[in-house]
Amino acid sequence: MSENERVTEVADLRVVVDRIEGRSVCGMEVGDSCELTRSSQLSIPAGRHFCLYALAAAFPLLPAMQRALDDGDWLAGESEIACPDPEERLIMRVERTGVSRIPTEELT
Repeated sequence: MSENERVTEVADLRVVVDRIEGRSVCGMEVGDSCELTRSSQLSIPAGRHFCLYALAAAFPLLPAMQRALDDGDWLAGESEIACPDPEERLIMRVERTGVSRIPTEELT
């Protein structure tokens, strides 16, 4: 990156199954995870899966969680997201794993 190039910093995130308070309908287990890096790159460990419906519950919050948050922002103190399946009651935890520095012109 050149000295004059604008850079956007976004947190890399890991979404982890923290607990399952019901029955595991989708076959996920505590500890299963996926990672969101470089703003938009989603990866799932080889040989594992991550439920589409659990991800759908997390997706609206992840872009906001990638940004720097003020201490007073309610989202700064939140890290749990619930899957919408009432039988499963799967709770995910979002962890910041690092920071990606991306040339702003590469972002949409």
